[in-house]
Amino acid sequence: MPPSRPSCSSDAAGGENRPAALSSLGGPGVESFLQWLGYGLCHQLADRSFFGGGLQVPVCARDTGIYMGFVIGLLVLYLGHRGKRPSELPPWRSMIIIGAFLGIMVLDGLTSYAGLRTTTNDLRLFTGLTAGFALSALTLPLLNSEVWHSSDYERVLGTPRAVAVFVLALPLAFVVVRYGGPLLGALYAAAVAVAIIATFSAVNLVIVCLVPYFERRAETWRHMLVPMALASILTFAELAGATALKVWLERMAGVIV
Repeated sequence: MPPSRPSCSSDAAGGENRPAALSSLGGPGVESFLQWLGYGLCHQLADRSFFGGGLQVPVCARDTGIYMGFVIGLLVLYLGHRGKRPSELPPWRSMIIIGAFLGIMVLDGLTSYAGLRTTTNDLRLFTGLTAGFALSALTLPLLNSEVWHSSDYERVLGTPRAVAVFVLALPLAFVVVRYGGPLLGALYAAAVAVAIIATFSAVNLVIVCLVPYFERRAETWRHMLVPMALASILTFAELAGATALKVWLERMAGVIV
């Protein structure tokens, strides 16, 4: 198990107290699970993380943006394509936007870690969201082409309308995650946890459906139950493996020191 971290009674970014109706969600068992969930993925530093109802989210501000951005991005793309299942990668004009979204996060991370400039949790969150949005646009066509028996032969972000909805949704997502999230109290951390699991599961679903038996077999959501169950098992195995590896490396570092 990862070492325990100190609890916090207020939001580091907002300072609100945990609502009484949600206080039961922040028990030791829940906090331990949330810490375990993100331990192998993130440094989990309190001063670089958000809180809801006194409960620290499982990952830092930048990673919160990545995972929440991935899930929100998938939802936005679904709405932008009006329920269709585009199975082709974005055209080159849209790929420029996607590359810029990824580059913004890389630039923020590299320059801040190199000590060239300082950054803030708000900026970390925003650049994480840009990366999450970009990754969702690259993952959606893979999901549609590998999972569904019938998909639409069209490109993700292939129309000006779809691109406009996608880009304009980014600042709205920032407001929702940054300012709306803490208002949920302890449910904020739960929402981020769900986003982490959903992100890993989406990628693992593509991997599962590369197996010929599952490839392009789903005609309805009911046909996805077994592949999704296998993807979920892979997800928790990966998260457990990442946590175990980090704990082992930290112990080895302690022995060496």
